Amino acid sequence: MRAITFLSFILLVLVPSSYASAQVLTLNNLEYFETQGANVLVYSNLFTGGFNDEKNAGIELIHHGVRTAQGGAVRLSSTPEQWDLVPDIFNRTTDSVNQTIEATLRYEDYAFESRVVVTPKGKGVEISVYLDEAIPAELEGDAGFNLEFLPSQYWNKVYMMDGRLNRFPRYVVGNTVTRPNSEKLKQFLGYVTADDRATGSFIEPLPLETGRSLLLAPDDPERLVKITSEDTDLMLFDGRILAQNGWYVVRSLLPAGKTGKVLTWVVEPNVIEGWEREPNIGISQVGYLPGQEKISVIELDKNSIPLLTASLHKIGNDGVATEVFTGTIKPWGDYFKYNYVKFDFSKVTETGVYFIQYGDLKTNNFIIGENVYDEITDATSDVWIPIHMNHMTVNEGYRMWHGEPFKEGYLQAPPSTDHFDMHAQGPTTDTKFKAMEHIPGLNVGGFFDAGDFDIETGSNLGVVQNFARIWEYFQPTRDQTFVDEEQRYVDLHRPDGIPDVLQYLEHGTMNLVAQAEILGHMALTLTNSVLDNYHHLGDAASITDGLPYNPELGPYEVAADGRSSGVKDDMWAFTSRSPRRDLRAATTLAAASRALKGYNDELAARALKQSKRLLEEGTELLASEPKNAPAGRWGVGADIGSNLQLYITTREQQYADKFQELLWPVLDQNVNSLLLTALDAIPEMDASYREKLRPYVMKYKEYINELENDNPYGVPIGLRNWAGSDQVVNFGTTVCFANKYFPDIVGKEHAFKVTNWLFGCHPYHNYSLVATLGATRPKEVFYGNNRADFSFIPGNMAPGLLFRQPDHFENYDDWPFLWGQNEGTIGGNTSYLIFGSVFKATVK
Repeated sequence: MRAITFLSFILLVLVPSSYASAQVLTLNNLEYFETQGANVLVYSNLFTGGFNDEKNAGIELIHHGVRTAQGGAVRLSSTPEQWDLVPDIFNRTTDSVNQTIEATLRYEDYAFESRVVVTPKGKGVEISVYLDEAIPAELEGDAGFNLEFLPSQYWNKVYMMDGRLNRFPRYVVGNTVTRPNSEKLKQFLGYVTADDRATGSFIEPLPLETGRSLLLAPDDPERLVKITSEDTDLMLFDGRILAQNGWYVVRSLLPAGKTGKVLTWVVEPNVIEGWEREPNIGISQVGYLPGQEKISVIELDKNSIPLLTASLHKIGNDGVATEVFTGTIKPWGDYFKYNYVKFDFSKVTETGVYFIQYGDLKTNNFIIGENVYDEITDATSDVWIPIHMNHMTVNEGYRMWHGEPFKEGYLQAPPSTDHFDMHAQGPTTDTKFKAMEHIPGLNVGGFFDAGDFDIETGSNLGVVQNFARIWEYFQPTRDQTFVDEEQRYVDLHRPDGIPDVLQYLEHGTMNLVAQAEILGHMALTLTNSVLDNYHHLGDAASITDGLPYNPELGPYEVAADGRSSGVKDDMWAFTSRSPRRDLRAATTLAAASRALKGYNDELAARALKQSKRLLEEGTELLASEPKNAPAGRWGVGADIGSNLQLYITTREQQYADKFQELLWPVLDQNVNSLLLTALDAIPEMDASYREKLRPYVMKYKEYINELENDNPYGVPIGLRNWAGSDQVVNFGTTVCFANKYFPDIVGKEHAFKVTNWLFGCHPYHNYSLVATLGATRPKEVFYGNNRADFSFIPGNMAPGLLFRQPDHFENYDDWPFLWGQNEGTIGGNTSYLIFGSVFKATVK
């Protein structure tokens, strides 16, 4: 007890001195509160309404360069989960004269509105909640104001509530109670629950502490925040009790029966005097070829004065580092929040191990060598992709990644059903199957979409086409995976005499052909029917009981013959027909048929038959749609690609003629959208086609040049709610094929900009966004089905640098649970696989 008291004394002595250096926050022209070392964003980023609470919205704190707090809003739960209700934000207004941001928050289901007003006060901001009408009776005790703090930045640090000391727990441990479910609270649990498991009661965490003054991390000046309230209690919760992606939550309940200003907090983030963000020295963690252009992009705090030079050091065989090159720093300029300069060390061509020094800051080492890119796709092909094979048991050494999932197959999704993963079944099933009827034969082949275990048909179409292109262009003989479709068994690092890409192509095609044959067209998705199952982490085989649902049985009852059960955990097939999706399937199946010929002739023939049928039917259905019907996510150019692939497969001239008829008008409108498809056609067409395509490639080169002026990295950077690695690798693939056919227009140097970006030369940090072989410092955590282990699946490519409005890029490497920046997808990773393949062919 005396030790704790002494520590309290020391902290109370130290804390005021750290606050003394804090600066006043002011409202800037980007409409957030700013001082050097702290930004307070007020509804610059809104709750999406798609996945609801994505931990990317509300009132947010960017503290010494890291977004450490978010979610500031009136919420209806003490520790909100992903599908909990979120408020709509109306009438966000800023007042530069009075230095105020005000927003109206509304829960439409309850006609409940509140106003949140934020203004500078002292060394921080005052947050006030106003009610024009008292909170609805059914929300009393549930409506409160929350602000959430990133666990990875606070665990094991001290917190003080009214002078009482404790530490933020590294592992989630705390007290809970159970409360009866009301109809209202069932909505918070999300859609369909697993049988009656979540309908009788629900878990409610109890606060770790309660008081009027909370000090977070007084032992870490970079993370020190003080929150006080004179009119209400502050409660501190650990949101990870209910969900691994939960944050630490500071919360105050709104009082019942009151109007006007009902709650006031003062939030004071500590700011270190004169703080400047450490330079981010961008390097390729994989390394560089001796003869390639080698440019490090260095990201600087706008208050930093750029140095005049940087240096390159070589590590000798004796371990001693020697400076071998000094180069001039060249300014690029401001890009959103930071200033950028460049260090060109292309003159260094000698093989060896190097690091860059900028001032006192040194990077980790990297290699200059002839073989640095040889293995960049191996981990993706050998590990990540086979682990995501659905309907198979997948083993690696002593580790079983997952058993055989979904042995029971799929049920027909009921008409007019909305789904928690943003899918919907239309007013009819569009199949011969009735609602909740078992659909035999769909539980074969296919790939998990991402960190979840559904089959997104749109993604799988692109995946299979990627495998077909890789096989046709490069004929890779790499064989490190045992695949037995009859046994439904995969074993990693065990050659079986068959090229792995060919087996992956077969596996994906099996599911697509099954959909076409059994449903008559392509499904939207094959996915979880139960939210409890959807957010499952771990072995996919344990999501369901593997037995088809039998409505004649009681809950958890198993039929006498052991072939069905009363558990409503079966996956659903969403089968609303889309002609554009069918046309994409026609494209993919035509390519797959061609690539599978000679390996699996029976599957190749079935794929070709379905391709022709889907093209014919999809074209007729599309023609009957209204002219202004939306193209949808996968719609642009679907029929163009279908005709090209069918022409290559069948050599029937009608397909070639239709391809060219459709292609040129689309390229005239937007050359970026279909240039890669147009380039794919060059080997199949005559010389006149190639010359007709030339001006479009020249126009694409203009786009490449514009990227050089748009950002310091020279690649297309995504600014949406999903970061842009997919966009970057697709750009890289197009550049490589453009260089193959038009080397006089598009140089291969642009392809190196893509590898530089992927492997570490990008904003925020310089870690490789791909967990690839050869990378000195890959990201340590990704979002995958093992994300709760704070680990990753080798070969994964992260979406990358997520942009937060109005000017902040981020990529957490200590917190995997934000999918928009850390989730690997089967579509993205196979796009990386084809880029890596064509890149290696381009630069060899």
